[in-house]
Amino acid sequence: MVVSAAVVQYGLPPALRVLLWAACGLAVITAFSLLMDVITLTFGQGVDSWASAVNKALAAVGAVLLAATARSDRRPGGTAVREPSAASRLVQRAAWTGTLAFVPYAAMKLVWASGGTFAGTTGQEMLAASERNGASGIFLALESWGLDPTALLAALGVFLLWGLVRPWGQVFPRWTLFLRGRRVPRWLPLAPALLGAATLAPYGVVGGGYLTLATAGVVTIRRGDFDSSGDALLVGWIGMVAFAVYGIALTIGAYSYWLRTRPACPVSVSPE
Repeated sequence: MVVSAAVVQYGLPPALRVLLWAACGLAVITAFSLLMDVITLTFGQGVDSWASAVNKALAAVGAVLLAATARSDRRPGGTAVREPSAASRLVQRAAWTGTLAFVPYAAMKLVWASGGTFAGTTGQEMLAASERNGASGIFLALESWGLDPTALLAALGVFLLWGLVRPWGQVFPRWTLFLRGRRVPRWLPLAPALLGAATLAPYGVVGGGYLTLATAGVVTIRRGDFDSSGDALLVGWIGMVAFAVYGIALTIGAYSYWLRTRPACPVSVSPE
């Protein structure tokens, strides 16, 4: 409220804009791991702290409002609707990289869900560990049916990523039945994309840094539910590489989508 009052009273000088963007960055940091809370609630599992979850949600809303305020004096880009378009080849290569990064992760999870063994741990042992760690009934039911929930979320994440870089992410395709041919609201893919990018990219990058130190022997990694630290390290690398690469690809795709879906200035034809 103080910032909004200052903008109304004094306008938006460069110093205040910098302050707004700094506050927005702090709000994003505060909202970190909100995606994890959303995922746990999706599968019927309670969050560790409701107060913390609400605080993260408010921080995410605050980050959006601060960013909007920081850009409030920008000239409008126009009102004309752009034609659906695909992202550049470079952005689509980033999408392919993010997709392929999830393949080892999804394969590892599906091996366990189907009862197989990976990193010295069987599917039954992983199921027992999930139950011991407080997994919800929905999560455990899907695991017992051979469907790993995190692998399903990875598939949805890849679907979102390609929606950001392909034209069908801007106009509902034929298989959406009653929605086909209608414009996709910008916020529909951008909201989960920004939330996912702000969580997975830093989580994967920071986690990768920690695993690098563990691989070099600088720090000791806990073996957790695995038979050895080496097994825990292997599983950790598969997960962190997937999160980091996909999170960065999601950031690139979201920025490209935002640029390609901005309202365009209508072209005026001067009379001859």
